[in-house]
Amino acid sequence: MAGGNKRKVPDINASSQADISFMLLIFFLVATTMSTDKGLTRVLPPIPPEDVKVEDQKQKERNIMLVFVNGMGQLMVGDEIMDIRGLKDKAKEFVLNEADDENLPEKEDKEIEMPDGSKWVYPESKGIISLQTTRDTNYDIYISVQNELTAAFNEIRDDVAMKKFQAKFSELSEDERGVITKAVPMKISEAEPRKGATKK
Repeated sequence: MAGGNKRKVPDINASSQADISFMLLIFFLVATTMSTDKGLTRVLPPIPPEDVKVEDQKQKERNIMLVFVNGMGQLMVGDEIMDIRGLKDKAKEFVLNEADDENLPEKEDKEIEMPDGSKWVYPESKGIISLQTTRDTNYDIYISVQNELTAAFNEIRDDVAMKKFQAKFSELSEDERGVITKAVPMKISEAEPRKGATKK
């Protein structure tokens, strides 16, 4: 007879569960703060005007240093295979062009306003470092190359800051850092990745 005395379990009213779920979703959307990735500041090389001759475009090739990283982690700078440990110094040598080598970047006098309202003329390098990878380039190697190139510009900024303000870039005021950033912009462009790895 015990089987005949089974109690019926009351049904749970689930009609409001959808409303509660929706309200929770709205709450988390409103209450959660999303961090925004700022990314890396990069300067792209300008597109040459249509009326510029091919000879003039070739002449401007001196202003671009191609850094290529293939899928096997090999690094090529221009036509030279290079160890990553030499990349920072190579990039600094290219950007600074201290000997005014006609095969290295041109310089153009840039007038920069100082925090006190005076003007400062600095020979800005027109050099741009163009970084290219393949679609299968290892991410860690890519970041290592980025770090070396960024370090090159940071060291140049430190040197210029020491000469102008007798302090490292990180020790300057915000206005003084703005002056050095205008004098030494971080000109690193990223080209579209190649489809496949190059041969060994």
